[in-house]
Amino acid sequence: MNPTSIGRVPLRYAVALAAAAVVVAAGAGPAAAHAEVTASDARALAENVTLTFTSEAESGDAGIKKLRVVLPEGIAPDTVALKDAPKGWSLTATADGYTVGGAALGVGTDAEHSVTVRQLPDAESLAFKTVETYGNGEVSRWIEVPSGGEEVENPAPVLELKAAAPGATPIAPSPSPSPTPEPSDSSSSPAPAPSAPAAASAEPAEAAAADDSDSDTTVIVAIVAVVVVLVAGAGVWWSRRSRNQA
Repeated sequence: MNPTSIGRVPLRYAVALAAAAVVVAAGAGPAAAHAEVTASDARALAENVTLTFTSEAESGDAGIKKLRVVLPEGIAPDTVALKDAPKGWSLTATADGYTVGGAALGVGTDAEHSVTVRQLPDAESLAFKTVETYGNGEVSRWIEVPSGGEEVENPAPVLELKAAAPGATPIAPSPSPSPTPEPSDSSSSPAPAPSAPAAASAEPAEAAAADDSDSDTTVIVAIVAVVVVLVAGAGVWWSRRSRNQA
């Protein structure tokens, strides 16, 4: 074999390896998700499951102070309870999920928290769209859900579920809160304000009372007038009688 060709063999291998590395790098796509979720029991219809979320810190200037998680269909906000979180952080339910947060973590510190879910829905996978907010106001949104094998730039945490256990059934939803009952002790309850009809009905009564008062006044005046007439008539009669006797 030509010495020159022998020397070229390693070069060709090197070129081939470099090309393979480029192909692998290109096929790898985006780095691993910056927000991930795992489950203590990743089966459909599993009950009392602990979900653990990890959000990787990306900002070089501030730490994560709040996470907003949108729950997938089949998990209601009132069936989720906080199990573990950074010290001082608390959970607040929202219309479509929850927020968990508190004092900002240190720069470069990943935010990890766990929640307990009463039951997972009957599904093949669950996506938990997550929005990270940093102490300096910077926001990272991991809300894209890949479909059909496509790759996305900001993937949401996705939990793949296994088939439900034999005999597993959905738990009935929680009953809606009933109206607050009225106090049973009537003595401690304020008297109800009179309704408009009652107030209106009082007006005729007052008018009737006024009419009765006017009627009584008229009768008294009439009696006084009669007495005056009688007294005057008696005076005239007495005067005439005195003159006749004289």
